[in-house]
Amino acid sequence: MIPWLGEEEARAASDAVLSGWVAQGPRVAEFERAFAERTGAGHAVAVSSCTTALHLSLHVLGIGPGDEVVVPSLSFIATANAVRYTGARPVFADVGLTTGNLTPETVDAVRTPRTRAVLAVHQGGVPADVHALRAACAEWDLPLVEDAACAIGSTVGGKPVGHGALLATWSFHPRKLVTTGEGGMVTTDDADRAARLRRLREHGMNASAAERHASGTPVLESYLEVGFNYRMTDIQAAVGLVQLAKLDTMITRRRALAARYDRLLRGIPGLCPVGDPAHGQSNFQSYWVLLDADFPVGRDDLLGTLAAAGISARRGIMAAHLEPAYAGHPAVPLPVTERISRDSLILPLFHTMTEAQQDRIVATLREQARG
Repeated sequence: MIPWLGEEEARAASDAVLSGWVAQGPRVAEFERAFAERTGAGHAVAVSSCTTALHLSLHVLGIGPGDEVVVPSLSFIATANAVRYTGARPVFADVGLTTGNLTPETVDAVRTPRTRAVLAVHQGGVPADVHALRAACAEWDLPLVEDAACAIGSTVGGKPVGHGALLATWSFHPRKLVTTGEGGMVTTDDADRAARLRRLREHGMNASAAERHASGTPVLESYLEVGFNYRMTDIQAAVGLVQLAKLDTMITRRRALAARYDRLLRGIPGLCPVGDPAHGQSNFQSYWVLLDADFPVGRDDLLGTLAAAGISARRGIMAAHLEPAYAGHPAVPLPVTERISRDSLILPLFHTMTEAQQDRIVATLREQARG
């Protein structure tokens, strides 16, 4: 992934610096409004990362010690870590083979009387079937939080990912389509919950610095509860506003590149590329391929060959339960998770990618497939 950044973002950041207001302020508020409109949410609350967005989302749901939250192991480790930040226990569920996402069946297999929430990931931009998950969670009387870190611009049933979510969280890390360097967002339709999220990101204050400055009269703020320092800066938001305006162009280009990958890889035996699920469309934040058991080269050796050819691919999505940080953490058998994590790799895909670069990647894969 190479971020699509240029002079417009540089000017926006410079303007923010020269304005004298560089911390959370008017540009953050403008970015929140634009992001809420883009995702079809009632409210958007900017924070310092998607990890802090996940933590705040679970915190406002009252998740704490003694609780369990069902999560996919097949996700960046921050998904499970956010549960542990609350003192609760992440319970790993398996995923569907074609999407890498939780399903009602995989969640049902691990939920217990101690389960207090489900945290579903739209993995690599591939949208989870949230209509099915929301219906199941409603039947179980469990809140569903959506980790949409990679999924800005993906759709479910023609609506943006995050539309209608109880709480959805987003990332602006440089590997995402819309980047602010670092940063995150929580979206929700609940005005009271959004107001509390805004307080919590700023130490629990009932009046932000921007509100105090704009009042024209002295404001003596109060700290209503123990909060956090999870704020976004106006410099980041200024870049985010430019990036958000480029999103449709990014998605069109990425989907065109993904379609070309599909055509070029179709004739290579033993490779199964990721694609759109029946219920939605991906933004192709990541384009991964799954190796069949009879592919003549193992995934790690294939990564080494690609690297030697100057091609920066990377391993597929990690399995958190196999990492040292979760050694000894109980987990049911997760065969699909382990298969995807072991046998998949993510191919380069970025806005300025050329057909010649793509052809070179495919040629290397084709050569390795011959054995």
